[in-house]
This record gives sequence, structure tokens and C-alpha cells, in this order.
Amino acid sequence: MSWVLLVVLVLALGVALGAALLRRVELGRMETKLAERAQAVRLGSAKAQLQHPIVDLTLCVGCGACVRACPEDGVLDLVHGQAMVVNGARCTGVSACEAECPTGAITVALTDTDTRRDIPAVADSLEAVGVPNLFLAGELTARALIRNAILQGTAVAAEVARRKIAAAPEGELDLVIVGAGPAGLACSLEAQRHGLDFVTLDQEPAIGGTVARYPRRKLVLTQPVELANGASLDRSTYTKEELMDLWSRVAAENQLPIRTGESVRELERTPGGGFLVRTATGSLTARSVCLALGRRGSPVKLGVPGEEASKVAYALVDANAYQGRQVLIVGGGETAVEAALALAAQPGNEVTLSYRKDGFFRIKQKTEERLRERAAAGSIRVLLSSRVLAIHESAVDVAIAQDGVESAWSLPNDDMFVMAGGTPPFALLESVGVSFDPTARPATAPVTEQGSGLVRALAIAFILSSAVLAWALWNSDYYGLDPHDRPVHPDHASLRASMGTGLALGIASALLVVVNLAYLLRRAPRVKWFCFGTLQAWMTSHVATGVLALLLALLHAGMTAGDSIGGHALLALVVLFASGAIGRYLYAYIPRAANGRELELEEVRVRLARLTDAWTGSQRAFAERARTAVSDLVAKRQWRSSLPGRVASLVLGQRELKRTLSDLRAEGVTAQIASAQLEETLVLAREAHRTAMVAAHFEDVRALVAGWRWIHRWVALALVLLLVLHVIVALTFGTARSGGGLM
Repeated sequence: MSWVLLVVLVLALGVALGAALLRRVELGRMETKLAERAQAVRLGSAKAQLQHPIVDLTLCVGCGACVRACPEDGVLDLVHGQAMVVNGARCTGVSACEAECPTGAITVALTDTDTRRDIPAVADSLEAVGVPNLFLAGELTARALIRNAILQGTAVAAEVARRKIAAAPEGELDLVIVGAGPAGLACSLEAQRHGLDFVTLDQEPAIGGTVARYPRRKLVLTQPVELANGASLDRSTYTKEELMDLWSRVAAENQLPIRTGESVRELERTPGGGFLVRTATGSLTARSVCLALGRRGSPVKLGVPGEEASKVAYALVDANAYQGRQVLIVGGGETAVEAALALAAQPGNEVTLSYRKDGFFRIKQKTEERLRERAAAGSIRVLLSSRVLAIHESAVDVAIAQDGVESAWSLPNDDMFVMAGGTPPFALLESVGVSFDPTARPATAPVTEQGSGLVRALAIAFILSSAVLAWALWNSDYYGLDPHDRPVHPDHASLRASMGTGLALGIASALLVVVNLAYLLRRAPRVKWFCFGTLQAWMTSHVATGVLALLLALLHAGMTAGDSIGGHALLALVVLFASGAIGRYLYAYIPRAANGRELELEEVRVRLARLTDAWTGSQRAFAERARTAVSDLVAKRQWRSSLPGRVASLVLGQRELKRTLSDLRAEGVTAQIASAQLEETLVLAREAHRTAMVAAHFEDVRALVAGWRWIHRWVALALVLLLVLHVIVALTFGTARSGGGLM
């Protein structure tokens, strides 16, 4: 007996230690992700410029399908058991998270559409509101992804063809397409298929749009899509060269009338309702115009002395052409960092990357990891919080800010790349009447919380269970009998578990259990052959089959659970159903409350930053001290203390908070902070501490309640084993019995 107790004790302590270590790792991961999100919020990269994932916490069950499906690292992660957008600027608009979410908790959509003034007003036909026959396609409409651009370009040409009644007057084209990127090429192919008289213009020397300016071998994300001529993009990733080869081949094979190196300077309306398109070499008239220009437009210039030098470029096409050079890249986006990496890989290059902000948060996580490796190896020098002052023949003057103080440096330099983004061609659009007024855009339904769906689920379950109850009441003279008295009932032959309707109900219930558990295969990312259908449809099937399997099993068992393998399987099914219901609906509240507190804490930090950003000198030092004090309070109480420590801090933590606030007050008075601003700073510090404490306690409760997942999975395994044994016993002994008796 002592040996058994000792072994049990060791095993129990081992399990407890493992759980505690895993818990500590999980808390550390969440702390890191929330710090990344706080930094992204501060730098303005928490949301994507175009499409952005929006999480409905009332529906999210924390399965992690969205995190696994996202092609980019660092966009989404699980915090407090639910999905959270960590760095939205890395979102590429593929919407894989939306497609894979089993509960429909994620929507990839444009954000702040009611206030943004960088989105043109277009109708569903992609025609500019108030400007007949002027169409927009591609990124210009704020829709990311090559697939979207192709679909929009195709739709524009089809709409122009639909509107065409008669041949255009002599000298007037049916359509002028501006831009030969994915949208422009798709529009050209569709226009050719409809027999339109058109021409495509592009200011670049080669077709491909923004992709043509990417560095060599850059991977481009898209979704499968068909082109008008039968060609297709059937993969989710392509290199720049693969796309350029495909588009060049398509353009050549179809002899598309594309004029490269010809930029559009001006658009004018003609008296007949068409357009006069002025280019650098002449002019064209057309009934309709499709602007597929992208959003990058003209590259942003620094506006510093010497920028007109021939060594300054705004795109890197081939890094192999630069070897043994001292190179400066200005910018902090994906293109700038990839250019720095490509140039650093060439022999003899000394590469410096200058970025005006103090961190990279608009780049892919893998790209950032590669940059850190190169920087640690010394092949790339990274200058954060820096800006270019002047450009000389063999040097560049750069100012670097440290602790609010700038110092000037002169860097030896042979070549310089400015990759600070582009100026969108909005001026051209506005000149012809395109509106960017949010009120002019067609109203779109806002993305709102849908609720947990509990009422709908209860309604469906109520209807199904009521139908089963009605059946049981209809046959109450049989189901109301003691099991030992049923063999003499005239309906026993059909309602008994081993024959007729009863057997059919049992087989149906078993099959529903199999279908129900097949959801686990669909969720497994490694089981590629089982990935047909959307995960949301499988989740709906998972819930529906779980309810039906339980109801049919009750009828199969004759409305009673005997002391048998089948009876134990029925009880396991009941527990499995109950734990699933807790996980799907009731458990959603606690992590949602914790994440809600995190958002409140985030707002407190933003308010504190806004309050102190304008301070200078000693006030600036106090501002940094206040922010650090708040962060330390949050970290100490929310992440770096044990559960007993957090319980004790409900009392002892107030003493520590008062001491910290007292110290801050004294420092604020010394720094001559205005009394109103000082009081507001202390209020925000107190609010941050309180919010962090509440979030920590919600997280503790969530961790305890999360045991339902463990129960759900192990009960599911027990159910499968009991069901298999039940079937074996039934097949072995059920038919051997004659006449009455339960199987």
C-alpha cells in the first residue's frame, strides 16, 4: 500500500509540476504578444492600411484555427484563450483566417470606413460615384490581394461591354485602361474577349505594376483565380519572377495593346460624356476609363539637399548589380528591409538601414527575424529613430535620436535607396471628380458582434428534443414500462435496441458520433486529404451531430441507461455533450472579459502616451518614468506573480500602489509638471493597475475553467472505446438471444 501511495504521490506531483511549468510558459508567451501589440498600437501599425482582421469575441472559442491558417506570422495569436490581432499591419488580406474560423468569429474587412479619406467612393459596379464611365480597380479601391485585383479588372471590362450599344465614333476608344498590373491585365484580357476597342497604358517600362518593382525572388501571396484567356493562378504563393513571366507570356500570346513607358498626366471629360486622356506623348479619347493604378503611385521623396543625385534610387530590381558598395536604404517597410537583406548578401557590401521609427512593425515576422540575424552578424547596420539630413557625393548626413536628443552622423556612401512608400495618385482622381468623402461612399454594414448564438442553438436543440419527447410520449406505454416488463409489449420487436426501429436508431447514433469526431480530422492542419469543406460548416455539423447523436441514443437505449457497456457509453455521451456545450457557449464569457480588460489597459496606455508625448526636458524624463512605473506594476501583478500572490495583492498590492503613486507625485512636483496633468497621470496609473489586476484574476479563472477541454477530449476517447465495445458485444451476443430480452 505504501508503494502505491508513493508512486501516486510522485505522479501527482509530476503532473502538477508539468502543469505549472506549462502555465508559466503560456503566461510568458501572452505577455510577449501583448507587449508586441502595445508597441504596434503606439507606432500605428496595429491595423492594416487596407483589409484587417476583426475578431468577434462573443463567438471565438480559442481553437487557434485562425492563427494556424494565417500565412503571415505575428498577425494573430491566442491571448486569454481567444484570438487577438497583435500586428494588423502584417495582414496581407488573404482572409485565410476568416475562411478557417469554425464559428465565424473573424471578418477581414476595411476598418474606420466612416472616417477614412483615403478610400475613393465607388459603386458596386466599381464606377466612381458621380463620375459616369470612370471605373477603379485593384488596390486603388483599398482591396488587397492579386486575386481581388484580377476579379475587379475583369468585372470592369464586362460592365463596359454590357453598356456598349453601338460602335464608338471614329477616333474614340471603347476603353482606356491605365495601369498594367494584375487589375489592368485582367481588364485587358476581358476587354479583348468582348471585342472592345481599347488600349492599356503604363508609366513603367515593363508590365506587372507594383510587383515589377519588387526585389528578385520575393514571394508574393495570392489566392487561386482564373484569367479570361484560360490561364490561371493555381497556387497561393509565387515568386516575383514567376508572376512576371506569366503576365508577359499572357500579354504576348494575346497580343494585348499595351503601351509601356507612357504616363497619364491628365483626365478631362468630353462633351459627349467620355474622357480625354492626356499622356506624356499625346492624347486619347475614350467612352470609358479604368484606373488600375495601385496605391503606391509616385515614390515618396525625402526633400533633403542632394536628393537629385544619380546615386539615389527608389526601387531595387537586381541586388546582384551592387557589390563592394557602401549602401544606405531609407525605410522600414517590407520592401526596404528585403532590399537591405538582398544587398547584404552580396560580397563586399556595407549596408545601413535607416528608419524614422524605433521599431519594425510593418514587416513579416520571418523578415524581421532574418534582419535581426544579419544585424547581429554585423552585415547590416540598423539605425532606428533616424532621418536623413543631406546627401553628398560620397556620404550621407543622418540624424539619430537617443533619449529625445538628436546627434548628426556622416556615413560614407556609394548608393542610396529611398523606400519610404509612395504618394497615391489621389490628385489625378480628384481632378476628374472622384470623391473621397466618407459620406459619398455607399453605406456598408458595420462589422458588429453577433453574440454567442446561444439563443439560436437552444432553439434548435429545443425543437429536436421536443420531437424526441413527442416520439417518447407517443410510445409512452412502452418506454414507461420497467425494462424487464417490455418483452411482452407488442411493440417490443420494433422498439427494442437489437431490432427494427430501435436498432436503426442505435446505428444512426453511432454513425453520427463518427461524423462528429471527424471534425477533429478536419481541424488537424497536417491531414491535408481531409480538408474539403469549410471549417465553419464542419463546426456546425459537429454541434448538430452531437445533439442528434445523444437524442437518438436515448431512444435506442429505451429512455434508460442500464448498468452495461451500452449504458456507460450513453452516460459518456451525456458528459461529452455537456462539456461541449460549456466550451462552445458558457466558457466564451470569461476569456472575453479578460480580453476586454486588455483592451481597456491598452486604451489607458494610449491616453498616457498622448498626455506626455508633448512634454520636453525634465518633463519628458518624468513621462518616461511614469510609463515605466505603470508597465512595471502591470507586469509584476499580471504576469510575474503566482495565483496566491495575486490573491494576496488584493490587499497588499494597494500599499505598493500607494507608494508608487507617492513617488511619482514627488517626482512630478520636482519636474514642475502642471498639477492638472500630474493628477491625470496618477489617475491613469491607478486605472492601469486596477485593470491589470482584474485581467489577471479573469485569466486565473479562465485557466481553471479551461479544464473543460481536457474533460471533453478524454470523455470523447472513453466514448469511442465504450462504443466499440458495445458494438462488439452486440454483434457477438445480441443475435444469439431468442425472443425477448434486452441486447
